[in-house]
Order: sequence, then structure tokens, then C-alpha cells
Amino acid sequence: MTHMTRTALVTGSAGFIGYHVAARLLADGFKVVGLDGMTDYYDVTLKQRRHQMLSQSSNFTPIEGLLETDGLVMDIMSEHKPDVVVHLAAQAGVRWSIENPRAYVDANLIGAFNVLEAVRAHPCSHLLMASTSSIYGANTVMPYEETHKVDTQMSFYAATKKANEAMAHSYSHLYDLPITMFRFFTVYGPWGRPDMALFKFTKATLSGTAIDVYNHGDMSRDFTYIDDLVEGIRLLIDTPPVRPDDANDIEDGDSLSEVAAWRAVNIGNGEPVQLMAFIEAIEAALDQEATKNFMDMQPGDVPATWAQADLLKRLTGYQPKTDVRTGVARFVEWYRDYYQV
Repeated sequence: MTHMTRTALVTGSAGFIGYHVAARLLADGFKVVGLDGMTDYYDVTLKQRRHQMLSQSSNFTPIEGLLETDGLVMDIMSEHKPDVVVHLAAQAGVRWSIENPRAYVDANLIGAFNVLEAVRAHPCSHLLMASTSSIYGANTVMPYEETHKVDTQMSFYAATKKANEAMAHSYSHLYDLPITMFRFFTVYGPWGRPDMALFKFTKATLSGTAIDVYNHGDMSRDFTYIDDLVEGIRLLIDTPPVRPDDANDIEDGDSLSEVAAWRAVNIGNGEPVQLMAFIEAIEAALDQEATKNFMDMQPGDVPATWAQADLLKRLTGYQPKTDVRTGVARFVEWYRDYYQV
């Protein structure tokens, strides 16, 4: 029996998570079509370098373009007919969504709509879309479970992701498309985003400048190491939801919807880490103390996140396990090597 090579479309393939997902799929024998807008939200050379590394594989096809461009995703789906679509491209960041909300409308609302329309016209075996832990908003019940109500988003970024989940659910119901939304919890690791705390803290500490510590350090995050996240996504690709036949399906975690082959899955470590402990891990890896500038809470931010990751384990048998000291040390090693510091 000949094994068919599967093709995956990965949007945001030059991004932090998209790059790692694309690299893993290539390693697993997929052909990968990578779409990225190469926007200048952060250093574009970092994105270009990621695409260069993926392009070392003959199975990688890079495409540069914006999701919101009319017809672009449709043309890609028509030409490459991917078996799987992993939609990771988005305008990320809670803080930037206060400065520049329109970027989130374009990339996250129109962009996601274009992906859904293209998958409707050219159905694939499974569409997987990135959501966020920010969707839980003002929820104070911890840990966050997929079944919790998610109606109180505190940033426009989170609101666009909530909209994506609702849009995807309607398409799944109307057109019988299997769709998995994954809710990421503070992902970090090598090739990470320069706007994220780990990158900023490492850079500042090495250059001797102070780091801004919000809410006077009284914050916690469910930090998730990139390799753990990628493993979760990789296993979920082969675990598409099915439209439930009866209420029993819902109880066994097969779907969060009674009317669609749609589900949301938390991917997180399942343990909150205090911000100060995270900073201590960075200081330990750098063997250098950070100068701290304690500040009030930022608008749109939440004091804590914590994932209940049982559904991921039930569906895939996998649970993330990299502790924060190990993960931070790997990032610092990459950072020193990449920036030669």
C-alpha cells in the first residue's frame, strides 16, 4: 500500500508558532504550503530567517501575502488542495490592539473569514484555528475549562478571537467542516516573539536596562513551552471532531457543540507560574540579576491564566510537561546564539 503524502497549509508560517508547526510537519513527511504576510509588527528579519530555514526543505512552498487580500487564500486552496489547514496567522498582542485595533479587524476577522470561505469551497479533512487563553477574559474560576462561558473579553484582540470561534462554529455547522480551535496559554521558547515578556526581559537584562514588571509582579501565567504546544497541535491534526449524534458524544468530550463538528481545546501546561518566579528563571539562565521597574496593571491584561488541559489529554493522550526553568534556559541559549551575546 502506498502512503499518500499529505499536504498542509500553515498560515503564519514565518511567525513564532507557525514556524515551529511547519518545521514539525515537514519532519513528519508532510508537504507544507506556508503563507505569511511578513508584517512589520516586529523585526521582519526574524520572520525571513524562519522562512529561510523552512525553505531548506524541498517540501516547503513559501507564499508571501496578507490573509485579508481578496481571493488569495481561495487561490491557494484551489491550487494546492491541502488535506489539513492550520490557521495560525493573526495580528497578535493584547497591548497593540489598544493602539491599532484596525489591524485586528483586517487580519483576525477578514483574514479568518477568507480562510473559512476557502475551506468551504475546497473542503479539507480538518481545519485547525488558533484561539487564545485571553478569550476567558474576566473569568475568575480557575483553572479555565473549555466549557466555561467566554463572554467577557477584556481586550479587542481577545474579542476578535472570540469572534473567530463563533464564525468557525457557524461554518462547521452549515457546511459540515471539522474544525478545532486551540486556546494557547502564553507560549514561549526559541525563535519567540520580540514583543513577549521573555524576549524583552532577556534583552533588557543582558543590556543592563530595567524590565517593566506589571501589577507589581502579582501576576501568574500558564507558560507553555513551544515544543509541547507543537506536539499537542500535531496530535490534534489527526483527531478531528465529528458532529455529535446524541448527548452522549458531548459528555465524553468529543465535541463542545451539539450541532457541529467543532471543538475548542486548551493547550497549556496546567500549572500557573508566578511572574516573579518566571523572572527568577530568566535570571538563573542568564546568571545575572534583572533591574526591575514595578508598575501598575496594563489596560486589557488579566492577572492570571491557568489551563485545565484534561481535554487535550483525553483526545490525544498527551499533556505538556516542560517546566519553566528548562524552557527558559533553552530560549536563553537560542537568544545568545542568534544575537551573539
